[in-house]
Amino acid sequence: MTETTPQTATEVAIAQTERAAASNYAPVPLVLTEGDGATVTDIEGTTYLDFLGGFSTMLFGHRPPRITAAAHAQLDRLTLTARAFYNDELAACVTELTELAGFERVLLMNTGAEAIETALKCARKWAHETRDLAADEGVVITFSRNFHGRTTTIISGSDDPVAREGYGPYTPGFVTVPFGDMAAVREVAASSPVVAVLIEPVQGEAGVILPPEGFLAELRAFTAENDIVFIADEVQSGMGRTGKLFATEHFGVRPDLIAVGKVLSGGILPVSAVLGDSKFLGVFTPGSHGSTFGGSPFACAVTRSVVAELRDPDFLPGVVALGAVLSAALAELSELPEVTAVRSIGLWAGVDIDPEFAPAKAVAEALRDRGVLVKDTQSKTLRMAPPAVATEAEIRGAIRLLGDAIVSLR
Repeated sequence: MTETTPQTATEVAIAQTERAAASNYAPVPLVLTEGDGATVTDIEGTTYLDFLGGFSTMLFGHRPPRITAAAHAQLDRLTLTARAFYNDELAACVTELTELAGFERVLLMNTGAEAIETALKCARKWAHETRDLAADEGVVITFSRNFHGRTTTIISGSDDPVAREGYGPYTPGFVTVPFGDMAAVREVAASSPVVAVLIEPVQGEAGVILPPEGFLAELRAFTAENDIVFIADEVQSGMGRTGKLFATEHFGVRPDLIAVGKVLSGGILPVSAVLGDSKFLGVFTPGSHGSTFGGSPFACAVTRSVVAELRDPDFLPGVVALGAVLSAALAELSELPEVTAVRSIGLWAGVDIDPEFAPAKAVAEALRDRGVLVKDTQSKTLRMAPPAVATEAEIRGAIRLLGDAIVSLR
């Protein structure tokens, strides 16, 4: 069989990528070359509304002017010192970020997975310093359908077979229970020395799943009563995505540690952080944890500009208002018989498609052909994360086009 020679610019770029890059993703067959606000343009010159937003990263849209300007300015000054030295941007960044978040301390890292690893290390270290535990004791409770990253440690607390299979032996010390099942949490704690719970207040990869009413508050109370560190994974949900700085605020909960990332980066470079009070983050000592690029002047300059955007008194109310438009449009969409459920919180939504009708991927492809980019997850759900710079008309239009895409597959 003769191989077909790529003809278009798209085909050439995809062929080159597939030839040399490991296949750890199955990308949509678009080659993007430019982004501006709520839109991206591919190599053939076609423009799309981007409602995937870098898996919830691009809350400020592509090339947000003030964040991009801060990045350009810092590139002309100083980009990296490593933490062998102090730098002026780090001093300002940690001050401004902790003041915004209402925590005493922050530890800056790069990726979301690093933030989760950092939070887990912090919780274990704190527990071993304050509780009567053997060196190899200490269970972390995680929840079904979670997504906290793909490191060997983190997948040990996952029940996703794609992320887990073939990567054993797994890190001990994790027990996974059903999301929202407080009885299961209590049962584990009754038989094991639980040092932490790690939870997404809203599960992103699972399809923007909200917790059962009252569950997070009950879990928070239980952890506080039992010297268990409550870790909230807000890498996707935090920093304004849901209309509040942290999604946990919707449920009246203040975690011990919060891991954030994605939006914190402004879409410029990887930036993540763990926020907490000195009681917990104070357990780290020089050399016990670190990162060459975490807290770099360049990363801190970008993060400071993100913090400034979040401090704008109109920003979060704007997310709430636009989120209400999204919610109303989704409510109309849910009248289609092929749509089995819709969920949204702020500018984050999941739309479940009846698997007997069509895979969610087929619907995403039909919507792409109509000029809107979203991504399927869990085979039956479309996940969308429009930016705060989208207009009300763009939000309504995108959901209307989603309805058209579904009808076209009948």
